Amino acid sequence: MASYLQIADDEKGHELDLFCVPRHYENDLDKVIIPHGLIMDRTERLARDIIRDMGGHHIVALCVLKGGYKFFADLLDYIKALNQNSDKSVPLTVDFIRVKSYCNDKSTNSVKVIGGDELSNLSGKVSPLDIVETGRTMQTLLSLLSECNPKMVKVVSLLVKRTPRSSGYRPDYIGFEVPDAFLVGYALDYNEYFRDLSHICILNDQAKEKYKV
Repeated sequence: MASYLQIADDEKGHELDLFCVPRHYENDLDKVIIPHGLIMDRTERLARDIIRDMGGHHIVALCVLKGGYKFFADLLDYIKALNQNSDKSVPLTVDFIRVKSYCNDKSTNSVKVIGGDELSNLSGKVSPLDIVETGRTMQTLLSLLSECNPKMVKVVSLLVKRTPRSSGYRPDYIGFEVPDAFLVGYALDYNEYFRDLSHICILNDQAKEKYKV
């Protein structure tokens, strides 16, 4: 079972004025729940675990856009650093796929997959993504990837949400297990806003109405 850092349901978080938060978002957030520095430390450890477990296998890292792009970039930077500064290294290439499963703050019952036309060329794969909520998005992607007959597929998710809507799916690598709240920042968005926020924060109800489409 994957190890992870658990953020409790009653976690009080941190006051916004303790951190550098863009001024245009100050009235839209309840609190900082995962500071950027903690995200980076946890991501570095995930990179170490992946290098350890993959052996000499060629890694094709599949970025799940859009919310996973920041986590993907930082994770790969740590993997590259390990490749350059240790006796053990693994070949690494990248690919990208985009999924859409949200309307406003609700996860829909359908998952739209864009890209991945050349996935049949992949032999081994690590799929970094931003957050697992119900698990349906990742199960859809895994079904798509299985048609390409990769040697192995490992999924790393920065966040897994505790929710009664979960299908029970759990990634191979998990950064944090988080409460069932709507989270933004570190490339997680609400209708494309908040991707430019460094910390992971809880969105307040006023902002959900403000940015609703």
